[in-house]
Amino acid sequence: MKPVLEINALKKYYGKPANPTKALDGITFQVMAGEFLGIMGSSGSGKSTLLNCIATVIRPDSGSIIMNGASVLKLKGAALAGYRGRQIGYLFQNFELLDNLTGKENILLPLSIQNVPEKESCKRLHSLADYLEIRDVLDKFPAQMSGGQKQRVAAARALILTPGIILADEPTGALDSRNAKSLMEKLSGLNQDKNTTILMVTHDTNAASYCRRILFIQDGIIFHELRRDMEAESRLDFYERILNVTAHLGGGSANVL
Repeated sequence: MKPVLEINALKKYYGKPANPTKALDGITFQVMAGEFLGIMGSSGSGKSTLLNCIATVIRPDSGSIIMNGASVLKLKGAALAGYRGRQIGYLFQNFELLDNLTGKENILLPLSIQNVPEKESCKRLHSLADYLEIRDVLDKFPAQMSGGQKQRVAAARALILTPGIILADEPTGALDSRNAKSLMEKLSGLNQDKNTTILMVTHDTNAASYCRRILFIQDGIIFHELRRDMEAESRLDFYERILNVTAHLGGGSANVL
């Protein structure tokens, strides 16, 4: 199995050089094809900075980000736009849907930007709408949708270009427990049934229990790793192991969904 994403000695410091805040202090790890990897840590631990560096929203001070063998930090112009548009799909905490577009129009927007033919666009739309159970909201505007519906529409938009990896930034953060469970079941299904590679940043122990592997970061470094035995370990058992680690971070959830 080859890595889709390689993070090597990544550093990002903020503040004055004499007393910097080390958001990322030399993080190194790989994301393998078809993996569902979670990144956990307390607020300010560097996990969102990490995701934003991978998405090229933030430029790191040093280190490298390699996607499918190519250096992300060297990309410019059309190559950079292609990376952002086709190689990564970004799932935001607050949905980031355009209020003046319907669900269908929001989902199809990336395809329109990339000039994907209409026939292929419709095929992808209907397939994702069926899988994510959002056919009934395709003609609705975001203001007419529930939080769970908005996030599933946002997930369809992130997946519509079949990117090499989905970057999920606290995807359950704006959802109630029922909708959070529904979303995580869908993401887990995409990972297991369609071999979708997912890198998810979360502070939610329940959400993290759907991952296959979790890296815990604190003060900009990885300090612990957990792997789930998908055949021998239940999600509840994995949740309990995650909870034991997050308890040392002052986080965690009260119960498993």
